[in-house]
Amino acid sequence: QVQLVESGGGLVQPGGSLRLSCAASGFPFSIYVMSWYRQAPGKERELAASITSNGGATTYADSVKGRFTISRDNAKNTAYLQMTSLKPEDTGVYSCNARAFLNDVWGQGTQVTVSS
Repeated sequence: QVQLVESGGGLVQPGGSLRLSCAASGFPFSIYVMSWYRQAPGKERELAASITSNGGATTYADSVKGRFTISRDNAKNTAYLQMTSLKPEDTGVYSCNARAFLNDVWGQGTQVTVSS
């Protein structure tokens, strides 16, 4: 069964940190580009970060650059998003995505709420 399962979301105070995980199964994880998207209430989904299949290159949205770090462990079929210096505007549903050739896999998402 092709699947992505996110975990690690929750409620955190401004300035705090969270680490999201995305566990993959049912497909050859190591050849897929992995990305984290987020959707804030009332807004369109946006790309937060991406990492190439071998982890050699990463890209970030300007809004998270310097605060978020995307990584992957191909031996564990898992991608991560380390988030630091969190702001209230980082609140939203975070979903991971795996993409290769014409294949596109999405997780169900995990809620991140940044509030005091």
